[in-house]
Amino acid sequence: MNPSQYAETHEVSNQPPSLDGLNLWRADLALQQWVDRYGGGWAHERIDQYGALAGGSLMAAGFLANRNKPQFHSHDRYGHRIDLVEFHPAWHELMSTAIAHGLPSLPWTDPRAGAHVARAALAYLHFQAEAGSGCPLTMTFASAPALRLQPDLAERWLPKVLSTVYDPRNVGMAHKAGVTLGMAMTEKQGGTDVRANTTRAYAVGAHGPGQAYELVGHKWFCSAPMCDAFLTLAQTDKGLSCFLLPRHRPDDTRNEFYIQRLKDKLGNSSNASCEVEFRGALAWMIGEEGRGVPTIIEMVALTRFDCMIGSSALMRQALTQAAHHCGHRSVGGRLLSEQPLMQNVLADLALESEAALALTLRTARALDHPDSPHEARFARLMTAVGKYWICKRAPAMINEAAECMGGAGYVEDSILPRLYREAPVNSTWEGSGNVQCLDVLRALSKEPEVLDSLFAELGDGHGHPLLAAHIERLKQSFADAGDIQYRARQLTEDIALGVQARLLLEAGDTQVSDGFIASRLGQGGRVYGTLPRGVDADYLVRRAMPLWG
Repeated sequence: MNPSQYAETHEVSNQPPSLDGLNLWRADLALQQWVDRYGGGWAHERIDQYGALAGGSLMAAGFLANRNKPQFHSHDRYGHRIDLVEFHPAWHELMSTAIAHGLPSLPWTDPRAGAHVARAALAYLHFQAEAGSGCPLTMTFASAPALRLQPDLAERWLPKVLSTVYDPRNVGMAHKAGVTLGMAMTEKQGGTDVRANTTRAYAVGAHGPGQAYELVGHKWFCSAPMCDAFLTLAQTDKGLSCFLLPRHRPDDTRNEFYIQRLKDKLGNSSNASCEVEFRGALAWMIGEEGRGVPTIIEMVALTRFDCMIGSSALMRQALTQAAHHCGHRSVGGRLLSEQPLMQNVLADLALESEAALALTLRTARALDHPDSPHEARFARLMTAVGKYWICKRAPAMINEAAECMGGAGYVEDSILPRLYREAPVNSTWEGSGNVQCLDVLRALSKEPEVLDSLFAELGDGHGHPLLAAHIERLKQSFADAGDIQYRARQLTEDIALGVQARLLLEAGDTQVSDGFIASRLGQGGRVYGTLPRGVDADYLVRRAMPLWG
């Protein structure tokens, strides 16, 4: 007897085929339909190209960039202070590909109808492959409206902010064809309350918008410290003001911008976040002195919108992985995706994913029509509502998707652990849940027409009794202003569910809308996989199943 004959203990079987190379656009019927519905159909070819990249080379780069975290170098080998963060080449591949395809620039350089929708679709695909690089991409994209408030600075910076060239070199802006922008807002003592910031700004010469100042202070959280410039806040004699602070001075010397340490974060590992000190850092005022928060809020609104895209993307990739696994994995001689209880879970996840996408792209359409009072009010309200609700739903949804895969969804060879660690950042960054809910109340109190626009959007429930009853309860909730702050989370949730239900109903796929309304506004349970009887789970699972092509 030859012992070597026992060396092979088993052959690999009952495993799903690899998803490497999947075109994430072609595999996502819901994305295709919602992009078309909201005016982005003209960008099909562009999005299709990016779908192939996102599921192929960018997906591979995402794994590499997260395994090889950024490294901080305070000094060079000769002892000179350099404050450099070194990234793996995979990070630069992610950044250069995204910038070349217009993720930070498309709506500003080609502002036709549907541009925000098309750009949101591109970002949705990119964030599925790698979400950490979305941070500098988002901030660069969102900086344009704030920069335009200061035309003299915008003239110099915007052409390079909106460039499709990625240049990671550590040189001044004048030597680059393209730049990226970051943010440095949060301080230790204030957190979300930026009005408590203590960083001071001292005028170099003349005071006021567009003038040069030197900033002294600290920032507890500065995102993407190798960006070429940062939007930041500092106090002047007239109050908190907004500034553009470059990493290099006009004479090409390094600015007085000192990285203290990189943050060791739960997720977002490919991206560097840090603590910094400004020791007389040169910066230029943007907007009116003392009006820093209203100036920066235009940027914040768009970064919050990208949190909606990011969380929706994480959910979709989790759904793709879970549905693919269950569509090829047999238990008891039967595919998991064909077994009733697993169908209930997968169908529920599919409803959550599509509802998040629908709300996100509907908000993108509103951004495409800023001259419409209704659309502007809708975008103002739903950015806060969506930032709260979609980002809150993502961690639990991704956890459930990982559970669908059993142990295979818990090991680092799978993308699910990374998706799960990534999910909380979107609910925390740019204002956590309570901040968003209070912002909903602020929007409604400052501009009563916002509430009118909400109920105009909801209408009469599109003839569905459960939605009509939900809308009526929502009206009654707003009519009673007592302890409204205490109830702000419930109100925000009810707005989100009502609008999502309305969007799905209006789209006309009754299996999707009926399933969502029955489970979210009717008799659904408190965890995923508790869809009520009568929902066509088999249809919903097959609609979500990844398709090759």
